[in-house]
Amino acid sequence: MAKLEVHYTINGRAHEAYIEPNLTLLEVVRDELRLTGSKEGCGTGDCGACSMIVDGKLVTSCLMLAPQADGAEITTIEGLATNGDLHPVQQAFIDTGAVQCGFCIPGMILAGKVLLDQNPKPDEQEIRSAIAGNLCRCTGYTKIVEAIAAAAEA
Repeated sequence: MAKLEVHYTINGRAHEAYIEPNLTLLEVVRDELRLTGSKEGCGTGDCGACSMIVDGKLVTSCLMLAPQADGAEITTIEGLATNGDLHPVQQAFIDTGAVQCGFCIPGMILAGKVLLDQNPKPDEQEIRSAIAGNLCRCTGYTKIVEAIAAAAEA
């Protein structure tokens, strides 16, 4: 299979990769570019552990073929902190104790960021709706919802 040349801007840095066209964005970001914050949980787009922000939209990167994102601006969990300062959503997750095992947290944080970018003052139902594509087996979601609400107040 012939390899394709793809170009991405990931977390503000230009990246170039030569990839097989059947690789997912998650595979390229994790395996080729070594940004391992996004995880493969289900491989079917149901759990949200692989979430990334692509051109401002939350995507399940396990379902997006890597060539589809050629030329895109991509943000992973590694790209949220600025100059060593955590993003307000990241800090709120720490402050409210919303993190347990941590497997789902990158996707939850990115879902919260996208929500707050679109709606800076969401109510509880809007927060729950925004994270509905992300599964957590540890927390019961209450602390996660509280964290996103706290970030909205920050």
